[in-house]
Amino acid sequence: MTFRRSVFRALARLNKALLPSLGQRDLQRLTKLQKALVAYRYWVTRNALP
Repeated sequence: MTFRRSVFRALARLNKALLPSLGQRDLQRLTKLQKALVAYRYWVTRNALP
């Protein structure tokens, strides 16, 4: 496992513990800040996976 992936895995664990889960909500009705949070969580998850 590379250092980069281990950093993203740690970020993913922090996101899961600290940030709200917005996946069950209608993505069209989210505010801009909520959409940014969803995009950030997606980016971290994509980089944490092999």
